[in-house]
Amino acid sequence: MGRMRAAFFDPTGARYGIPTWPWRMAPPHLLTVRQLTARGLRPGGQYVQGQVLWRSRRYHARGGVRAAYLYDQRLALPKRTATPAQLQALAKALAARRTCPDCKTDAGYVLPRHLGVCLDCAETSERRAA
Repeated sequence: MGRMRAAFFDPTGARYGIPTWPWRMAPPHLLTVRQLTARGLRPGGQYVQGQVLWRSRRYHARGGVRAAYLYDQRLALPKRTATPAQLQALAKALAARRTCPDCKTDAGYVLPRHLGVCLDCAETSERRAA
């Protein structure tokens, strides 16, 4: 184990407060939220079970160390699925974000908030103002 990797090896949590491992050295049953999601799971209210630390040149403002929090796969619960009513409400809300209040058409994209209207209506009102 390299010197840098050894600096983050703390499976008891004595140094960092929670069990800590270097990159790619965590036990296989501990997963990140993204890894749980890929398996159709969610943390399910459990606390962070450990962390993975590694050095990154991009994050020098934070001491050059990044962290990924780990959750126990054995305690994870299945992801919840939306009800048909929730999916219908979501579709309605997304359609409202695409509908121009001036011309009442579905623009096919989310309207820019700074304009408040579709690009065609914004261009037309800009021409009138000039």
